[in-house]
Amino acid sequence: MSNTSASQNAEKRGFIARIMMFLRQVVDEMRKVVTPTRQELVKMTGTVLVFVVIIIALVSLLDWLFGMGASWVFGSSDGL
Repeated sequence: MSNTSASQNAEKRGFIARIMMFLRQVVDEMRKVVTPTRQELVKMTGTVLVFVVIIIALVSLLDWLFGMGASWVFGSSDGL
C-alpha cells in the first residue's frame, strides 16, 4: 500500500521538487560508497585483467577453429 501512496505523492510534487528529491537520493547513495584500499584495487584489477586475457584466448581459439572448419567445408586452397 505504501508503494501506491508513494507514487501518488510523487505525482503531486512539482517538477523541481522531484529533481531535488532525486539529487538528495543520489547524495545519500554516494555516502554509502566505500573506496577500496590500494591492495584491494590492485587485486581486483589483476583479477579483471586475467579474466580478459582468458576470454581473449577463448575467443581467438574459437575463431581459429571456426575458420579451419569453414576452410575445410568450403575448400579454401590458400589455407589459414
